[in-house]
Amino acid sequence: MNRITKEKTMFKSIYQTLIIVSVALGLLQSEPTSAHSLESIISGEHRSDANKARDPYRHPLQTLEFFGLQEDMTVVEIWPSGGWYAEIIAPYLNESGQYISAGYDPNDETPYFRARAAEFMERLNKDPDLYSNVQHNILKPPDRMEIAEPNSADLVLTFRNVHNWMANDHAEAIFEGFFKALKPGGILGVVEHRGDAAVPQDAEAKSGYVNQEYAIALAKKAGFVFEAASEINANPKDTKKHRDGVWTLPPTYSSVNDEEKESYSEIGESDRFTLKFRKPE
Repeated sequence: MNRITKEKTMFKSIYQTLIIVSVALGLLQSEPTSAHSLESIISGEHRSDANKARDPYRHPLQTLEFFGLQEDMTVVEIWPSGGWYAEIIAPYLNESGQYISAGYDPNDETPYFRARAAEFMERLNKDPDLYSNVQHNILKPPDRMEIAEPNSADLVLTFRNVHNWMANDHAEAIFEGFFKALKPGGILGVVEHRGDAAVPQDAEAKSGYVNQEYAIALAKKAGFVFEAASEINANPKDTKKHRDGVWTLPPTYSSVNDEEKESYSEIGESDRFTLKFRKPE
């Protein structure tokens, strides 16, 4: 083999190697890291088996994708309670975004709220690396209503809370607070126990169920534009006719005896609407 032929062979080999390396780097860059994958967080070991058992009813991946969650967003979760959704959203935002809890007052005069606030903090403290970027605010209507700085949030999320605010006639003011906190173009995501559209809405939502059109009207009154509805969290087995309202169903099983529990377990958690609204630009 002469010198020219050797050089051609060498350059061809180098060229092929560079192509292989470039392809490999491209594949590595296109692969999401586990820290930034919602799927990996949802299946993560930091979540208890009890919480994961509720995934088939709450569909966290599909729900958060519907709301447009991105890892660099500023997201406010309203009244996260014990932190079922927080343990998914906060780790997802931990590196590039900001998770803000607009939660209960840990010094509230109501024992229930104090206990739930303590439960939430206990959960975060168990995995400080996952929750190092959590900001804590308090939503305590009517006295403390600012969930975040005005025009600062990309996404505000509330899961099964609207009926609580209706019970004390705070719903309108709270929706106005959502509007104020969101950036122009920001998204409000609402999941709630869906009432029977044929039954007039109880203004206090004593059953825990809220009619979908009633919730849409609340958001529109605050200034939001209705974007879309999803049936991700629908449950046609839920008749909405239970003696203790929505709390008769799992996971609460209010006033349910052992003989009844199996039948209510077969129904599953409540029928829920999933609504997306936008703050106008």
